[in-house]
Amino acid sequence: MIKAKKSLGQNFLIDANILERIVNVIQIKEKNILEIGPGTGALTSCILKKNPKKVIVVEKDKNLAETLEQNFRDEVTVINKDILEIDEHSLINEKFTVFGNLPYNISTEILSKWIINLKDGFWFDHLVLMFQKEVANRIISKFNTSTYGRLSILANWKLKIVKICDIKPVSFSPKPKVDSSLLLFTPKNKIFKIEDPKNLEKVTRVFFSHRRKMLKKPFNQLFNGDQKILDKFKIDLNLRPQNLDFETYYQLTSEYENLRS
Repeated sequence: MIKAKKSLGQNFLIDANILERIVNVIQIKEKNILEIGPGTGALTSCILKKNPKKVIVVEKDKNLAETLEQNFRDEVTVINKDILEIDEHSLINEKFTVFGNLPYNISTEILSKWIINLKDGFWFDHLVLMFQKEVANRIISKFNTSTYGRLSILANWKLKIVKICDIKPVSFSPKPKVDSSLLLFTPKNKIFKIEDPKNLEKVTRVFFSHRRKMLKKPFNQLFNGDQKILDKFKIDLNLRPQNLDFETYYQLTSEYENLRS
């Protein structure tokens, strides 16, 4: 019997109804599939029943990777590595549809890496990803809410995001202590141009480092109190970081880049 490793954030999805719902979120027949953290292969089996073109799974746990190799043989390509160390562009020359029951301890790091590294177009057509519910709520948050922040702004920059469903702990083994949520990410056609995504990270980090404080201090830190920028975007420095919408943060990042060029 395979035992989940707490150090790798492993919680294996065992609910047949949820597994079926995940593979039916989008049409995957004849698609190239990349699955992150397949664990015991329960979702992998459901994916294969949909007749995809190719399936590649990335599993960090050596024992699990060996078991997957034995169970699926020629049907699946197993990569025994940490997903954070993989260049997804190098796997194949076509786009992936990505599935992932992401380890809770690195889920935001994985998503952030994928968004920040999107410099030469999208290497995926859809992401079907599971997160801890609290993290998912931050990802889909809108401005003027308490959960809105850096993750919301980064995730919504290049991706349309739809919440599919919430998933209770009983659907996993071992049971996590929190609920999970399944999200569908689709690339946007129209994307606000930012030269370097790391600048968006910096601008949002400065603004949200004191999210309950007013905008004056972070604005002055980044823009030295430039009144022209305030007037251009009609920003009230008495507001708080959560009161500025996505577009304003993208515009401010562009202004920041212009000042540094």
